[in-house]
Amino acid sequence: MTRIHFGTDGIRGTVGQSPITPDFMLRLGHSVGRVLKASDPKPTVLIGKDTRISGYMIESALEAGFASAGVDVLLTGPLPTPGIAYLTRALRLNLGVVISASHNPFPDNGIKFFSARGEKLPDEWEARVESSLDQPPQWVASAGLGKARKLEDARGRYIEFCKSTFGSELSLKGMKIVVDAAHGAAYHVAPAVFHELGAEVVAIGCSPDGTNINAGFGATAPAALVQAVKEHRADYGVALDGDADRLQLVDAAGRLYNGDELLYVMVADRLSQGQTVPGVVGTLMTNLAVESALRQRGVELVRARVGDRYVLEGLLARNWNLGGESSGHLLALDRHTTGDGIISALQILQAVCRSGVTLADQLSSVTLLPQVMINVRLPEGLDWTCHEALHRTQRELETELGASGRILIRPSGTEPLLRVMVEACDHQVAARCAQRLAQTLEV
Repeated sequence: MTRIHFGTDGIRGTVGQSPITPDFMLRLGHSVGRVLKASDPKPTVLIGKDTRISGYMIESALEAGFASAGVDVLLTGPLPTPGIAYLTRALRLNLGVVISASHNPFPDNGIKFFSARGEKLPDEWEARVESSLDQPPQWVASAGLGKARKLEDARGRYIEFCKSTFGSELSLKGMKIVVDAAHGAAYHVAPAVFHELGAEVVAIGCSPDGTNINAGFGATAPAALVQAVKEHRADYGVALDGDADRLQLVDAAGRLYNGDELLYVMVADRLSQGQTVPGVVGTLMTNLAVESALRQRGVELVRARVGDRYVLEGLLARNWNLGGESSGHLLALDRHTTGDGIISALQILQAVCRSGVTLADQLSSVTLLPQVMINVRLPEGLDWTCHEALHRTQRELETELGASGRILIRPSGTEPLLRVMVEACDHQVAARCAQRLAQTLEV
């Protein structure tokens, strides 16, 4: 499939520039509606959004597009992306639509879709939508227009779902938790979830004004969380990104844990309960130390391309449950059909409560290896895949590193850059190797 509008995670861009314009969104809603009506004469879709001011404009345009194709619409207002996935499945709707640019700054926005099963849709479905966008509209007559209404208590339903993924025999009583929602979609959800499970909650990044999403708060700016945890002498801090599908977690000492470490804790908790974990799916960036620690526990790690979409594909292909990215996108398919920052945090805190062992102690035997990445801007016309000096140097360094390190070279998906990453037991060794590889590309 040649993608024109869809990227690896829906459609995203700067508001006011194609395709994030009201006229395109009306066409998109109409085109998606036509695709849905090919298999259901009267479909219903759910639309949710994050807290960006542009969400009002995009929501209205999409709603009009769907109505013009004869599709009914339910509106949730601001709600985390995984909340839309859950409600789409729970209410047996045809499609879930999320208006969000996730961790991007507020001038950006985007659209992503979930199937009736609460899963991200395949390339084939996106290809049908792309094809429909190229066709003239087919406006339905007045009697067949779709209707729109607000879904009452969408927030409350999702809060209860999140709580249901936490062990019923457990409680967060006695624990103080700082919750940072990045001024995003979880601002009125995440604090309530942890509070209702018994924790004393300190909320930060929970005052959206339409323009401050991800600005200095949330998973992409964890310094605010670290400071708040220390200031309030909290036990843990939880930071989400703008649409709440990504997690960063901090302990009382201010230590920040990445997604690789949290994935390991999720696996260890299930093993401690006697559950079978045949394997997990990470990415090309998953730390070698975590792969080694999992192997010692008899758990295979399979590496997918970078992107939670590819982690999910890898899990579904193997019928496994656990996977994730270093960035904090974690998947627990025995709890939800998609990545969910709140539910991921609950899985980690559940492991702490159940074991009575701090997160730091649970990870005392897992020391992440240093990773050094250099972004190299490629000269125009250079084909790095055929660059003899680069590959010769790579072979030499891989021999030098042996089993104690690894090299990853991959192109950027958005810029003319080559990402050169070296992982080794010593930071200086990793930096030296990465620099040597980068220099082979300099002209």
